[in-house]
Amino acid sequence: MNNLKKLGVTALAGSLVAVSAQAGEMAVNGSANFTYKTNSASEGKGIGTDKGLTVSGSGELDNGWTFALSTTLADGMTLSSSTTALTMGSLGTITIGEGHGGNSGGYDEEVPQAYEQVSDAGPATAANYVGSWLGNGAIGWALPSMDTGVGSLSVTLGFSPDADNLAAVSDGTKANHGSTYGSGMDLGVKLAMDNGLTLGAYGAERENITHVTAGISNDAVSDQFDGTWFATYAAGPVSIGYQVSHVDSGLVAVDTATTAAKVPGTAGGAFDDVQMSILFNVNDNLSVSYTDSTSTYDAQGDGTVGDVDSDLDALQIAYSMGGMSINAYMMSASNPGWDSDAKDVDTTEVSIGLAF
Repeated sequence: MNNLKKLGVTALAGSLVAVSAQAGEMAVNGSANFTYKTNSASEGKGIGTDKGLTVSGSGELDNGWTFALSTTLADGMTLSSSTTALTMGSLGTITIGEGHGGNSGGYDEEVPQAYEQVSDAGPATAANYVGSWLGNGAIGWALPSMDTGVGSLSVTLGFSPDADNLAAVSDGTKANHGSTYGSGMDLGVKLAMDNGLTLGAYGAERENITHVTAGISNDAVSDQFDGTWFATYAAGPVSIGYQVSHVDSGLVAVDTATTAAKVPGTAGGAFDDVQMSILFNVNDNLSVSYTDSTSTYDAQGDGTVGDVDSDLDALQIAYSMGGMSINAYMMSASNPGWDSDAKDVDTTEVSIGLAF
């Protein structure tokens, strides 16, 4: 990280809050990644690049509270994520996020991975979709660590009051309803013990406007619900994780053919995911992990068409040396897209990352 300069931010902070701030600090850091990826389904190969810059700032108010902001810009200088945090002593820390700083990003595919989430290989997972339509305008509250008698406990809460709108909401504007879904909200909670155990749960629901069409109630349509819970445990160099996720779009349930591809959020029926992983830190620089993901599609129709399982297995490795990292994965998917007639897909990726 390169510190650019010291700033006197009294005037800026005074325009935002009713107290003044002491001298703050701003900094810029960035990253560049280069990938080589192959996919057996398309028989394609490609070299890709990904770059990003993060501008961060921090300061302290006269009452001892501190604040920090961070904005990350991706390729083309488009917004990737933006968060502002206010730490209020014994009251904990309040964080507001836009872009991928939303609430749902802290609960999708949370099992330990050496490199990437398994959905990075291409085949969809319900675990990655959960709450993706509420990715903006989140409010998080991290409570101060508390002593439970058997160890220290940290609690983090997250809430998004947004409507069906994936666009970041700027100052003085609001999210808008879509033609299918109306207002939505989510709530998440994480409990982290100092013994290495972390528990998390998340739920999201949005109104389905198509309950009523042309004045006629459609009882076959319900509101969409996404939910997940997970548990991870770290002991020395080993971390393990288990996560269960559920997505029900609320759309009319039909017996979709097992040989047809499905998309979470747009297909009628429900998707259930189970992910398990184990991560081993060989040393401070080298990590390896294995993940097994099974996702089941249930048409919820009259039973004439059976369920379809989509399975993903991933072996990953990550090595770092200073500001450089070398990462790779090999992932194999069966029945991708919950299509029983689809060919198995093998995906391999090698990445070189640079951070400054």
